[in-house]
Amino acid sequence: MSGQTSMLAIAKGASVSIAFMLGMTFGATCAARAQLLGEPAIPPKVERHKKQHTDLEWLWQYGPPPSEGREHELIQDAHFQPFLEHYLTAPQSFWGPQPEDPKSPVHKSLAATAYDFLAIPGKVLADENRYITVTGSVFHRRTSRGMLFADLNTASPLVVFAAIEWIRDAKTTDEADAEYTVWIFPNQATATADNPDRLPAPLQRSLVRWMAEPLPGSGNVQHVTAAILVMPDGTPHQIAVPGAGLKTSPAPAAPGPPEQTPILPRRQPS
Repeated sequence: MSGQTSMLAIAKGASVSIAFMLGMTFGATCAARAQLLGEPAIPPKVERHKKQHTDLEWLWQYGPPPSEGREHELIQDAHFQPFLEHYLTAPQSFWGPQPEDPKSPVHKSLAATAYDFLAIPGKVLADENRYITVTGSVFHRRTSRGMLFADLNTASPLVVFAAIEWIRDAKTTDEADAEYTVWIFPNQATATADNPDRLPAPLQRSLVRWMAEPLPGSGNVQHVTAAILVMPDGTPHQIAVPGAGLKTSPAPAAPGPPEQTPILPRRQPS
């Protein structure tokens, strides 16, 4: 029995030694393979930038109600002038020189010009829960009128300034048939060189509605005979006057008295 026990012990010890040697060999093989292949590469960190949306929601508070909005409070908002300076950067040549030097050949910036043309309050209108239209005029010059249009439902908002200004070679502003030019300044290209007349339909509607408004105090509608679209780089294009091809429907005739059935004379008995 003692001999058998010794043989079993020797066999067990040999098995443990073989298992240990196999484990060492496997470990050495894995280490060698790791050294040959090197450490697994760590993928580079990808920076994901959140899509930036310009926040112009503050403009909505100045729209209706009341029905014509609150343009006076809007132009006094601390955000308003920085808003104009950010979006209206095209050069302009139709409005006056720098106020600090009246003889300077350098004209006012477009942002300062827009502020001048909106100084006397007009309206703030909202359309389709997306578009804002602001109107006004120059102080002591009611015929010099301005309009600001903004599409607030895009990551890169379309902001457009338009101004109606008297054509000085024509009749005076006191005359009903005096002629005017509308200048249109979008902050981004809305047209191409082959198609300079292309303006977004919502902008067209705002322009036509604004130009059709009579002048306060006179009731005259300005006779706009020319339109200049100025690209963001300052390149001007003469285009058709917005709404010039539209025909107004004649007013329905007033209803007359109700038609009565004629009364025939009674036939006399023979």
